[in-house]
Amino acid sequence: MDKLSKIPKQRSKIRMAVGKTYYSLLRYLKWHDCGPFAKKYSDAVLPEIQFQHATPMLRHLRGLELQLQYNKVVNLRLACSKVNGIILHPRETFSYWKAIGKPTARKGYLPGMVLVNGKVIAGIGGGLCQLSNLIFWLTLHTPLTVVERHHHGYDVFPDSNRTQPFGSGATCFYPYGDLMIRNDTDRDFQLCLWVERENLVGEWRSTQPSDERYEIVEKNHCIRGEYWGGFTRHNELWRRISDSDGNFLREGFITENHAFMMYEPFLEAKAL
Repeated sequence: MDKLSKIPKQRSKIRMAVGKTYYSLLRYLKWHDCGPFAKKYSDAVLPEIQFQHATPMLRHLRGLELQLQYNKVVNLRLACSKVNGIILHPRETFSYWKAIGKPTARKGYLPGMVLVNGKVIAGIGGGLCQLSNLIFWLTLHTPLTVVERHHHGYDVFPDSNRTQPFGSGATCFYPYGDLMIRNDTDRDFQLCLWVERENLVGEWRSTQPSDERYEIVEKNHCIRGEYWGGFTRHNELWRRISDSDGNFLREGFITENHAFMMYEPFLEAKAL
């Protein structure tokens, strides 16, 4: 039986606090022992765009407090300022949280949407998962290596206007829910991120044009009704790689996703 076939567990506040302390200590030790980590920034952008993508920051969905989304925009601007322009040299690793730091009210972060035990609450720095989602998606379209990524355990929103496959993001929770990317190539890469009107925009750039093209495809997607009354969603993500002329080279497995659904599936868009 798939582990998601069971009813989602609601962990106590004490257990969550102890677990957070334990895993936070492990993360700080990892940052100390691993590396080298990317730390150089440049205002001058590298000449060649490897991949660019934009995602809308505001979603007008029923039951979602819009003020939390406006606050999210503020949080995204602050986080982008900590990452924009960072250079990833060969053999270096980019750490999402090591670059951004802890999001706190003192630094200007506002309450945004946070998912805890399958419930949406307001939390300082909420909404930064949109940035880690974007960076992960950008990276899948480059030769860079994702060495740590955490999938979303809950499928929060319906597929209305979805432009990417389900499960193509990366959740983040400070400090141990990190996104880490290593440069195993022989050239520099640069991550550029900014807020533009209603969109969050990002791109990986490098010193030379890419000689490969990447397509992310979904396989074995299904939605299952569970005995306890809820629904779970499952799929696999694969990457097809072609040369610059479009000739197929190879295909590789990326990840599999399993998530509890927080909405009734098969709803019509007009009901949202």
